[in-house]
Amino acid sequence: MDENINKLNELIKNSKNIVFFTGAGVSTDSGIPDFRSEDGLYNCLSEYGVDYETILSSSFFYSKPEIFYDFYKKHMVNLAAKPNYFHKFVADLEKSKNVIVVTQNIDGLHSLAGSTNVLELHGTIYKNKCLKCNKSFDLDYIMNSKTLPICDKCGGLIKPEVVLYEESLDMDILYSSINAISKADLLIIAGTSLKVQPAASLIQYYNGRYIIVINKEKLYINSNNIIQINDSVVNVAKKLKL
Repeated sequence: MDENINKLNELIKNSKNIVFFTGAGVSTDSGIPDFRSEDGLYNCLSEYGVDYETILSSSFFYSKPEIFYDFYKKHMVNLAAKPNYFHKFVADLEKSKNVIVVTQNIDGLHSLAGSTNVLELHGTIYKNKCLKCNKSFDLDYIMNSKTLPICDKCGGLIKPEVVLYEESLDMDILYSSINAISKADLLIIAGTSLKVQPAASLIQYYNGRYIIVINKEKLYINSNNIIQINDSVVNVAKKLKL
């Protein structure tokens, strides 16, 4: 592993345009559960009697918003979560490199850590909009709503600006992500199993020589130039040099 850490340090030093492609595993050290592990969010659904693709789907949101919001507030929003060492390392790297973060996470921790070029493929819990009049609301308004979050202007239902199952990605963010990855000279995939589409397919647009994978579990990617570091992202970041 030390050899791969040294190689990653060398690649970071010699790269100008770095893209971090991140998933739930970068936030577990901040106290946010991932999705598919033994303690993951998908194992918190027994009390609702539905599977995760159902409760996090657009049709479920519109048909049973009360149940959706109960799950969402309990399990998808963690107000106590703070950026961890990895988030801060990525943000600090902007001081010397052109860094773009393409993330599948909705927790906003990359931005809270100070990263300024963050492309949130699946949206963010910090943006919410009335479905009727499009008025925007912050996260506090959602969390402080005693029942359903209702627009104080028109009375319409408010929806988090997160991408649910059955919904398409924001095309502007998608194309910006493709553009960033295609122009990167170093792609670092961190804390993701690459099982969520279409986000996971974006790495095919990378034209650089090496792909770095930082993940507790080994990923199987069809490429000859993969350097895998199977450890937590925080442990790895603490061994990297800015």
